[in-house]
Amino acid sequence: MSLARRLAAEAVGSFFLFSAVIGSGVMAETLSGGNVAVALLANTLATGAMLFVLISMLGPISGAHFNPAVSGVMASRGELAWGELVPYVAAQLIGGLLGAFAVHLMFDLPILQTSTKLRAGIGQWSGELVATFGLILTIIGTVRHRKEWVAPSVALYIVSAYWFTSSTSFANPAITIVRSLSDSFAGIAPIDVPAFIAAQLVGAAIGALTAKWLFDENPDAR
Repeated sequence: MSLARRLAAEAVGSFFLFSAVIGSGVMAETLSGGNVAVALLANTLATGAMLFVLISMLGPISGAHFNPAVSGVMASRGELAWGELVPYVAAQLIGGLLGAFAVHLMFDLPILQTSTKLRAGIGQWSGELVATFGLILTIIGTVRHRKEWVAPSVALYIVSAYWFTSSTSFANPAITIVRSLSDSFAGIAPIDVPAFIAAQLVGAAIGALTAKWLFDENPDAR
């Protein structure tokens, strides 16, 4: 596939994924009557369903990263050219930002806004590290051994991680940035974004190293 087509797939996929995360949060909060558990469950199911669809549909075109941490790991493994990493990340951010704006438009909210939801502390940061670590392991392991299971495995992992991690599993630097621009159920205050991204990148690096040792036929060759 040409780079232009792959970037378009990343942008479109990020648009719908980020729309699903933020939009389902807005809808869930509106309909749940203040029950946070019900709101989180609705947010979880919508995100997992959308991930399954997008990976199945766009994976053959761009790899369906929708996540700078995933793109960075794939570049480190030689599965994405380093020169394509910045365009991939830019496509993910632009598509995701447009998705957030679309949600605000659909729900008659201010288009431009910032989140006031504080998410900080060692518990939140360790949750992001663990969530991203597991996501990278899931992706590399299934791509290596059960490629036909990538879409369901990633979708189910994220559904689970929404509930077993303290941070509800952002596990994605791009969506962390975009969620800071939506003062909704899925939001994060801009001041808390750098620490979340740092934890995600550390988790991705640990996941990449662990996956190389676990899944590569000759890990010492890389």
